[in-house]
Amino acid sequence: MPHVKMYCTGVCPYCVMAEKLLNKKGVTEIEKIRVDLDPQQREEMMRITGRRTVPQVFIGERHIGGFDDLSALDAEGGLDPLLAA
Repeated sequence: MPHVKMYCTGVCPYCVMAEKLLNKKGVTEIEKIRVDLDPQQREEMMRITGRRTVPQVFIGERHIGGFDDLSALDAEGGLDPLLAA
């Protein structure tokens, strides 16, 4: 299973929903980067994604986006193959 990284905060309901979806898909380890605890990480997230909101999910080197993007990818049938790679 590829490495999964998620930029998040401690109080974001969409972050929780993204984590639950990934867990449902068998992802047991998610590297969580708390941008609320480290403003430099938020700056880095914005630099590499062009987005300000959390969560921002990466699977391997691929930027998936936020929860809506992750959920849409799952609905289209694209999440399982990506996680199996």
